[in-house]
Amino acid sequence: MMTLLLALILGGTAAAPADTLSAQVMRRIAADSAVRTGVAYWRLDRSADSLLIHDNWNFHAASTMKVPVMVRLFQMVDAGQLSLDKKIVLENKFTSIVDGSPYALDMADDSDSSLYARIGQTVTVSELLELMITRSSNFATNILITIAGPAQTTAAMHALGATHVRVLRGVEDGPAYRAGLINTVTAHDLALVLAAIAQDRAALPNSCTAMRRILLGQEFNEGIPAGLPANTPVAHKTGWVDGLVRHDAAIVYPPKGPPYVLVILTGGNAPTSVADQQIADISRLVWGVVVGPTSAK
Repeated sequence: MMTLLLALILGGTAAAPADTLSAQVMRRIAADSAVRTGVAYWRLDRSADSLLIHDNWNFHAASTMKVPVMVRLFQMVDAGQLSLDKKIVLENKFTSIVDGSPYALDMADDSDSSLYARIGQTVTVSELLELMITRSSNFATNILITIAGPAQTTAAMHALGATHVRVLRGVEDGPAYRAGLINTVTAHDLALVLAAIAQDRAALPNSCTAMRRILLGQEFNEGIPAGLPANTPVAHKTGWVDGLVRHDAAIVYPPKGPPYVLVILTGGNAPTSVADQQIADISRLVWGVVVGPTSAK
């Protein structure tokens, strides 16, 4: 279903119908008919400012599922079940959730290649967390999701109210993918998770601070940050599967006023550049209404 707030109340004044954020974003979405888009935005204060468009559509999570894995791991740290300094021997060998068959990751399909040169060496959980988020390392993710547990990660998200987040497996599990067993998210529930991180509710405050720091180090910035003024702090996680989905999920920190969460999920057969441009344009439109017009980066 599509939920729209047709009149944003900004500073106590209702925007004219033709100028509402919802109308602007809907026009931008309609301009790319090949792109299927879900959007969730709200300010992290007591205001009612929000925008929800196809926010409960399910999408292949791609690498946005790495945020729930991170949250679960920090919850384990808080409970004394895991140390960030724990050392793990790197081994490129994983097991399919379908039939138990072994598989290995292909470095050519991973956005970070640094760990493959270190197979057989030890690495800390802390370093793996950084690589999983900032460089979207699939190798780091598959090691960490084994520690976090897919079912436990999903349960942790449901406890935060994100009941449509489903984490079933790691990356590149071919038999699982062919069986239709994929990780899924909605824009609304991914925004709920980010809001919990922003407001120190996803884990203990020190752990939420650490998660925000890691998200601020994201190295792929073609989406939401590209629609914002240069040097705007954006704690975010991207996700993509070539030819299938392109996502960005963020906590945005304007220079004045409260931060806001913005999640834009896209699917369809449009080129990557088209999806990236739509995400950046929607980000620019949200900023323009919430903060003021910008020339962006």
